[in-house]
Amino acid sequence: MKKLAAAVGFVALFALASLAQQMPKSNFTNFDKSKIHYYDIGNSKSRTAIVFIHGWTCSADFWKDSFNAFPQNRVIAIDLIGHGQSDKPNAIYSMDFFAKSIDAVLTKEKIERAVLVGHSMGTPVARQYYRLFPAKTAGIVIVDGALRPYMSSEEFDKFFAPVRSNYVQNAPNFINGMLQPIKDAALRDWIRERMLATRAPVALSAMDGMGDPSIWNTDKINVPVLAVMAESPAWRADEEAFFKSIAPNLEFHMWKDASHFLMMEKPAEFNSLIKSFITKNSLL
Repeated sequence: MKKLAAAVGFVALFALASLAQQMPKSNFTNFDKSKIHYYDIGNSKSRTAIVFIHGWTCSADFWKDSFNAFPQNRVIAIDLIGHGQSDKPNAIYSMDFFAKSIDAVLTKEKIERAVLVGHSMGTPVARQYYRLFPAKTAGIVIVDGALRPYMSSEEFDKFFAPVRSNYVQNAPNFINGMLQPIKDAALRDWIRERMLATRAPVALSAMDGMGDPSIWNTDKINVPVLAVMAESPAWRADEEAFFKSIAPNLEFHMWKDASHFLMMEKPAEFNSLIKSFITKNSLL
């Protein structure tokens, strides 16, 4: 029994060591008296990068299948302030606040131009970054994110009311609803565990940030935009046309048999599409 226990322990340690080797080295920078955590993969001397921006209550680790998919490019994946290994100050977690936390990283790493890849909430964050720092934005990749509100302010408040009233009790069911289309049970569990690890004040404040009408203005995005969407009743019949009214240089894809977390379900197809988009538009 002792030998068996020792063997099991060795296997577990080996698995943990292998996982640690797969993850990039952690980096930190300062922003607004807080530490921002990020991964920096590839040529650290490059002044251009693909920058991955996660969604609501997620983290940089949600891009793990893309970390090493772009050997010709520098890749930076950021834990937005309040998320993952970044500090979680008492603050208003607006899209503007998130965008400025990203720029703290890019400024430290001397990134002059970036392709911003924003998943879900990461889309309005990327859009806000473009508004603040247009010269640094080479292009934007929208990953199942929106360019207009999903619903009216009244519908938004009603939809999120249970989560606001008791986050600890109702957030699991809310997140389960988002994850229901994912067929891989292990992936569902992985995502759920990490989303629920985000502190309630951060999650609720970020939710308010997404409800701010000012982030949904119809100002143009005048850089190339790639939209990779998962087919869903949430999208309207004219979604592509609306996207094009905001982003004239648009490439739009609506994937069937994919969930909101399509980059984790179909990483090879997702990464290939980004490579093609960057190459076609000579972005980096």
